[in-house]
Amino acid sequence: MLAVIRIFILGVFVIIAGFFGSLFCLLRPFHRNNTALAGHVFGSMHRILGTRIEIRVPESVKAGGPFVYVANHQNSWDIFTMSGSLLPGTVTIGKKSLKWVPFFGQLYWLSGNILIDRKNSSRAHGTIGSAVSAIKKDSLSIWMFPEGTRSYGRGLLPFKTGAFHTAIQAKVPIVPVCMSTTHEKIKLNRWNNGKIIIEMLPPVATDAYTRESVRPLIADVYGQMLGKIAAIDEEVNNDAHAQNLA
Repeated sequence: MLAVIRIFILGVFVIIAGFFGSLFCLLRPFHRNNTALAGHVFGSMHRILGTRIEIRVPESVKAGGPFVYVANHQNSWDIFTMSGSLLPGTVTIGKKSLKWVPFFGQLYWLSGNILIDRKNSSRAHGTIGSAVSAIKKDSLSIWMFPEGTRSYGRGLLPFKTGAFHTAIQAKVPIVPVCMSTTHEKIKLNRWNNGKIIIEMLPPVATDAYTRESVRPLIADVYGQMLGKIAAIDEEVNNDAHAQNLA
């Protein structure tokens, strides 16, 4: 019963937020802060999932930018968890088909996010150019999921190169964003689904890298994220253990 209630609430929320959010965005379409604002609204719904979220942002990230953010992408709940960590002046990159999802898609488009056609390799390749242009011309930060798909409990998947080529061409640092594991930890019929930690790491400079030397950069960021995810997973597990003993 609890699962049905939660799904109903989230479904109604998406419709209402999508409708009124789109109307708001029509007043300032594609504004640089629309995505972060919408992200915080959607992120606030983590409470409906029965979770507590702690977001950690280094001062070097708060005071800097623009950046290319690279985050681990786990499942469909990310929209109600990770989205709350988006900072102002940040847009994401998503599939062009999202534009046609009722209510949510129109909000996603009007918020100013970059839409790509994954079925067209030449257009998808041009996404890097679009992202670089957004960074250079509008001082926007770009949020990307370098795994290219949801991991669904398979751990941190190998990274694709697009986010890293974008950062190198735009000459901006990369900010790794790590979220503790949520796969099979969010159970809709369970009242308390525990704590989630989202932690941004200090910016990784890209000045010393070129298109030809992108692999070491990817390996460095991947290693940092793998280690941090393991650390915050352990912290979350210790927190759950302490809660059970209390």
